[in-house]
Amino acid sequence: MWSGAYGPEKPHVRKRVEWKRIGALFASYWKEQTFVLVCIVVSSVIGLIPPFVTARIIDVAIPRKDFHDLAIDVGVILTTALISIALGVTQGYFNSLVGEGIMRDIRTRLVSHLHRMPLSFFTGTKTGEIMNRVSNDVDNIDNVVTGTLTTILTNVVVIVTTIAWMFIWDWRLALISVAVVPFMVLPLGPVGRRMYDIRKKTREKRDEIESITQETLSISGMSLIKSFAREQFERNRFYDVGTKLMRLEIRLAMVGRWFMASIGAMVTIGPALVWLGGGELAIAGLFQVGVIVAFVSYIQGRLYGPAAALVGVQVQIVSALAVFERIFDYLDMPTEAYEPEGATVLPHVRGEIRFENVIFSYSPDRTILDGVSFEVKAGQVAAFVGPSGAGKTTIMQLVPRFYDPQSGTISIDGHDVRTVTLESLRRDIGIVTQETYLFHDTIASNLRYAKPDANDEELRAAARLANIDDFIISLPDGYATVVGERGHKLSGGERQRLAIARVLLKDPRILILDEATSALDSQNEAAIQSALEVAMRGRTTLAIAHRLSTIVSADVIFVVDAGRVIESGTHAVLLARNGPYARLYRTQYREAVS
Repeated sequence: MWSGAYGPEKPHVRKRVEWKRIGALFASYWKEQTFVLVCIVVSSVIGLIPPFVTARIIDVAIPRKDFHDLAIDVGVILTTALISIALGVTQGYFNSLVGEGIMRDIRTRLVSHLHRMPLSFFTGTKTGEIMNRVSNDVDNIDNVVTGTLTTILTNVVVIVTTIAWMFIWDWRLALISVAVVPFMVLPLGPVGRRMYDIRKKTREKRDEIESITQETLSISGMSLIKSFAREQFERNRFYDVGTKLMRLEIRLAMVGRWFMASIGAMVTIGPALVWLGGGELAIAGLFQVGVIVAFVSYIQGRLYGPAAALVGVQVQIVSALAVFERIFDYLDMPTEAYEPEGATVLPHVRGEIRFENVIFSYSPDRTILDGVSFEVKAGQVAAFVGPSGAGKTTIMQLVPRFYDPQSGTISIDGHDVRTVTLESLRRDIGIVTQETYLFHDTIASNLRYAKPDANDEELRAAARLANIDDFIISLPDGYATVVGERGHKLSGGERQRLAIARVLLKDPRILILDEATSALDSQNEAAIQSALEVAMRGRTTLAIAHRLSTIVSADVIFVVDAGRVIESGTHAVLLARNGPYARLYRTQYREAVS
């Protein structure tokens, strides 16, 4: 899909996750990881002592009936246990510190990246899918990051040290002990690939479920469902998707089931072989029973157990790669309008706005703006009128660079908006749209979103300007009143006036009013209009309104139709021309009095 200068709206080019990229997540925690590695190595070496001492107890202390040696040997075993406990707790702390830190970094990086995505991404992607990747997908790699990788390292070190010590002690029993290990490893590849493919499909189905949940359990969604009595339809839709997910999860659970069962059998077969071969050697008098017991202890606790754990972990990681892939897909998506190298900070804004032959398309098969050119001088109020779909809102969105045109130039005070930093560009632009958004928070917090350090008097001054202060102080909790989800505890007009007050608190040099009074009745509209007339003094204002009565006092009016500015001038001049604006004005006037 096409979205102007941003390229594809929602690229889904799949690529295998690189281990190097996953490993880079750990780079900033190398000190903590080094300490964890030291704990693992020391614990692994200490773990070799108990079976060796057990062999001494069986072959030396007990046959000699030497209680002193027995007590020393038991004391060594207990000491190694206490040391292992201390090392385990310390390792666990630093491992959690690394794991949770990485999870925090992934979440922050993903959310921060999404904050910089273009609007086209959010208009073309379901909210449920976005939430699923930010929340559930990150949670699904939590175990891999916080525990699994350390488990791999621990088991590898344990296996390596154990095999090395076993060959040093007796190479014959060591060969018998490791004979079954290849049979535990060979099937890993096909099983892992199968789980990877199924895991990708389950994540896609979870996206679907999350999207349905987000859409149907919102206030707007519930109102729509109830108004059309579609409860049963939505239940069936959710059930069908849930059934498909259930079948995929069952397939995922069953993949490799026989493989895992065979690994369990190897854990029994291996010790049996050691007893058979070692027993024959013991009968021949080549070594004592305690050595066999020690080797069985090694292979059960420090060879087959860790090997089986590695097999299970490897399958989990291959499955988790599908989730890593989805997260990296989002992180690789191009962000909104880029800042060129050497972008300058926009100096103090006067507010002169110029469009020069601007051409813009959301998709290649439809041109939204076709050679738009106009100029608004600093401090002027410019009104944009025309039929729906003419391109008025698109013009408003190009000024703060929510989108970039395919060709043409947009400038503020002579500075091409593409050559300045986004932060400095948007710092002096205030926007009130037709759809008001308020956070589920207090009125004061919603207002301070525009100016976090604003004091109470500044809040009230902005609210008075928007004719909402009297209403706020009449509430039981005043400015501490919680507005509810998306502000639905307030009426449409009240929400709109709060949004206007929020922008006025920002005190921008350029105001963009995209049908800002559309949600108000005539009485409220008149009150807001009079307040806006005061607020717009000394500021450049771009206003869109279907109600022509709200823009008749504008300094300049631009009539937009089919992506072009077809007429411009003051209200009086345009009426005298008896052109498109005059016809539009007469049509609306007749509708108002009819």
